Amino acid sequence: MPDAHVKDAHAVVPRLVPVLVAVGTIRRAANTRPMGAHASSGLLADTASSLQSFVTVFVSIYILFIFAWVLLSWIRLPYSTVAASLQRFLDEVVSPYIGLFRGRIPTLGPLDLSPIVAVVVLLVAAQVINALIGRLL
Repeated sequence: MPDAHVKDAHAVVPRLVPVLVAVGTIRRAANTRPMGAHASSGLLADTASSLQSFVTVFVSIYILFIFAWVLLSWIRLPYSTVAASLQRFLDEVVSPYIGLFRGRIPTLGPLDLSPIVAVVVLLVAAQVINALIGRLL
């Protein structure tokens, strides 16, 4: 009787390892996957999340640069070498991007709307890029 119990136990437990059917032929059990299948999908999800975080942080820092550039364009400190070097840095980083919108956007009197439009375009572009990264990866 104990032998019948052991046979029944082996019949209930599914095989999770490859079984050698004939010489050179391996039959894989139905509920197994190749090694690394979950690891590669997890790696892609982590890469997508990292890329989305990078885009979000990059756009946020660039928007801060635009705001600092606008504020420093309103305030001129006459003998501050720190402010002058910061203004030169911001001019080199922000002016090419703002220049794309400067001639195309009309001004409202002395108020230049191109930095506002540039920030909105940057935010929309970041959302589109993050959505594309989410779908592709």
